[in-house]
Amino acid sequence: MAADEIAVIGGIDTHTDLHQAAVIDTVGRHLATAAFPTTPDGYRKLLDRLRSHGELLAVGLEGTGAYGAGIARFLTADGITIVEVDRPDRKARRDNGKSDPVDAYAAATAVLSGRASGTPKTRNGIVEAIRTLRVARSSAVKARTQTINQIRNLIVTAPAAVREKLRGLATGELIDTLARSRPAGDIADPEHAARVTLRRLARRHQRLCEEITEADADLGPLVTQAAPRLIALPGVGPETAGQLLTTVGDNPERLRSEASFAHLCAAAPVPASSGRTHRHRLNRGGDRQANRALHTIVLVRMRYDQRTREYVARRTAQGMAKKDIIRCLKRFVVREIYRHLPRPDLTTEQLTQAA
Repeated sequence: MAADEIAVIGGIDTHTDLHQAAVIDTVGRHLATAAFPTTPDGYRKLLDRLRSHGELLAVGLEGTGAYGAGIARFLTADGITIVEVDRPDRKARRDNGKSDPVDAYAAATAVLSGRASGTPKTRNGIVEAIRTLRVARSSAVKARTQTINQIRNLIVTAPAAVREKLRGLATGELIDTLARSRPAGDIADPEHAARVTLRRLARRHQRLCEEITEADADLGPLVTQAAPRLIALPGVGPETAGQLLTTVGDNPERLRSEASFAHLCAAAPVPASSGRTHRHRLNRGGDRQANRALHTIVLVRMRYDQRTREYVARRTAQGMAKKDIIRCLKRFVVREIYRHLPRPDLTTEQLTQAA
């Protein structure tokens, strides 16, 4: 930095078509703000404008996982330090007003004050590919569940001739029977309309199953390649491992400790003591999907892992409630998973110490 050059901090309020950028100096003075299009050329002009005011120390960015994903990748590739900034709370909005320049300046100020210090996910590696593939799989699973629920609800309200033929069939047999059916008759007849609708829903269910199978065939090898030590843990499958990797991102070193990972997964115990009662409760914050993955792992281990079953029996004998046992097991699982997360930036000696 030249002797007469000042140090500056940038802030960006992200949107679909335009990003509002602002720049402040190290004492918090507002220097400039402008809007730039969300294109590669716009990203370059935005960075040039920030740098034109002095040495760029860091950039506070809102929505690094949404509208700001593109600009975050561009700035990271250019060697710029990115700090993830949460949107201002409601009180700050009431006090300071709401506009794009105000939000951009607030993002820069949050970095300067130290209120914002989070490192965003890089989204440039194999974990980002896993996250993208899981989007289609998750929506297909949700749609398949909705479809089978619609089939069963329609059977309940269908005419007796339809309902009695399908009563008591297991899901797989029900779908096959309906998909093979060849209803004929007048579409204005409620019984025929029910048969036609049930066949269409059954075929939709089959297509969704094929889509999920295709996604699993792609995700399985990717998850194993990304985290072979993680997938080898008891109770951890490609789906739960994929979710946990997605939560961590391609740069797991941004999680500075096991406790930060537990907090991110909503598995950090929360005090819930009062009077003579001393206890902790389940955390209702954090990434709920990661917490759901931990819950699945715990349930599998409670059923099939001998070590976990012995722990549950011992804690139950001590009078601990099932929900508290699950909370403790989630914390244990987080500790184990953290030691097996992929850390490409660590040396062999550091990995050994972490394990």
